[in-house]
Amino acid sequence: MPELKTQMSGTTLIHPLTLDGTHVRLEPLSLSHHAALCQVGLDPGLWKVTMTLIRTPDDMRQYIETALTWQAEGTALPFVIIEKSSGEAVGSTRYGNIDSANRRLEIGWTWVARTWQRTIVNTETKYLLLKHAFETLGCIRVEFKTDSLNHQSRNALVRIGAKEEGILRNHMIAPNGRIRHSVYYSIIDTEWPTVKRHLEKKIYSSDTSKL
Repeated sequence: MPELKTQMSGTTLIHPLTLDGTHVRLEPLSLSHHAALCQVGLDPGLWKVTMTLIRTPDDMRQYIETALTWQAEGTALPFVIIEKSSGEAVGSTRYGNIDSANRRLEIGWTWVARTWQRTIVNTETKYLLLKHAFETLGCIRVEFKTDSLNHQSRNALVRIGAKEEGILRNHMIAPNGRIRHSVYYSIIDTEWPTVKRHLEKKIYSSDTSKL
């Protein structure tokens, strides 16, 4: 697996690990999560504006296997999102497009069961991933991309403090054949302290109405 900082004693920094927060825990994704993710992830409404289409348990298994293949190749690090008060798996996310030489990676492939959307779950998930990326892995850039039509995702990225960089036109072909324009966002290392304070205020505030 690649590393973003210099190796110390031969130890690689990019490896499966658990990121533990107040409200969510991000565990390394594995096939053992298949049944739990099927319970919340076979909802057609989750996949309307995505490059992934998961309709059946077999689709979910292939989704997990693909993520684990990318992990083995060193280009991704996938997680399952556990909501701590219930102990239930409520979605998945990952680091992807890991570029060690340029100390950057992407946070994406994120989906959360609709019951838990627009709650603290996604906010703290992003916080844990960003904190680890900047403070442990030594990233100088973390990027995000989303469908230009996915206004919920675009608004969420702005709310966490990401900067919109531009639109890649005719960037991808969606499963239904629609030609997708992708919008890129990023947070860079010099912006992280401000973003961190902003996210911590959201997460630890008693008022979660504006997550």
